[in-house]
Amino acid sequence: MNTTFVPVPGSLIVLVGGSGAGKTTFAGRWPTTWRLSLDDYRQVATDDEADQSATTVAEHVQTLLLDARLSRNLTTVVDSTALLPHVRASLLARARYWQRPACAVLFEVPLETRRELNAGRERVVPDHVLVDQEQQVPTQAQLLAEGFVRVDRVTVDPAVRVTDSGSTCEPRDSLDLAARV
Repeated sequence: MNTTFVPVPGSLIVLVGGSGAGKTTFAGRWPTTWRLSLDDYRQVATDDEADQSATTVAEHVQTLLLDARLSRNLTTVVDSTALLPHVRASLLARARYWQRPACAVLFEVPLETRRELNAGRERVVPDHVLVDQEQQVPTQAQLLAEGFVRVDRVTVDPAVRVTDSGSTCEPRDSLDLAARV
């Protein structure tokens, strides 16, 4: 991916989108220390990143690390689906508490593309989960209304696979980021 996203130091960046949309690949552009991932914490707790029984433990670890980073004004990227409103509300509450800007990167990747990408993954997500997630993807307007100061979009455009656009996590109009996923 060649898209550019330059966050304001100390920002919370929440990746929002269904499984197989390219969120973890996108997150890989930033230093490992910036990235918080429930999959990683489930893996540490159970030796299986897909073990949903460890999600509560993983959420506690993520919140602890999120607070540790935001309290130090360190940019933090949350790599999860973030499809449920209460999950996003909790993340926004932490950013407000620490008086940090919260930005969302919304992955608008068609279900068929996600299915194709999912089929090539080591850990394949069941198709019914992908379909359910498709119904949960919020709109850019919803995310702005929830309190994100900026919402950038990662889309798949077959005509233009990659574009490079500068972006900062500041309150202003959002832009589309086309990305190869």
